[in-house]
Order: sequence, then structure tokens, then C-alpha cells
Amino acid sequence: MTARHTNIALSAALVSALTLMAAPVQAQTTEKCFGVSLAGQNDCAAGPGTTCAGTSKVDYQGNAWKMVPAGTCTTMELPAQADGTPRKGSLTELSRDLPA
Repeated sequence: MTARHTNIALSAALVSALTLMAAPVQAQTTEKCFGVSLAGQNDCAAGPGTTCAGTSKVDYQGNAWKMVPAGTCTTMELPAQADGTPRKGSLTELSRDLPA
């Protein structure tokens, strides 16, 4: 084996070792969060009469959901409702902000 072949072999071994040492990317878990999507930007299920993604009719529609990083749904900062009541996301369907 020549010095060139040795260098190539050592380089390949080093690259392989570094690749194995790199931390694997963890898939982030998500959850359905109701009442946080803008009109037409929900991921799926927007109540009776709708089909799926992009069918919500009003901003923050309570029966429309969006996938969000797990643990963030109920702590998202959302604008208050028209009467000043705080608006929060929910892991279950809401009865607020439904289309007329």
C-alpha cells in the first residue's frame, strides 16, 4: 500500500468516525392545538361543513386546529378577543370564535 492509499484510507476512516459522532437530529413531537390558526391556515378539521386543511373561516377559530411543537399550545401568546378576554390555544376543541 502506498502512502497515498494510506492517506485516503485514514481520511475515509476519520470522516466515518466524525459522521457517527455527530448528534442525530431528533424529530420534534407535535400536537394538535385548537384555536390558534389564522383563517384558511388550519391544518385540518375546522368544524361542520368543512373538509380539511385551509378551510377555517375566521382567525383563531375554536374548532380548527394546527400542529404545533408539543408543550407550546396552551402557552402561545395570542391577541385578546374583541371583548378583552384572553385567548389561549387548547388541546381540545373550543366553542369560541366560530364563524356565523
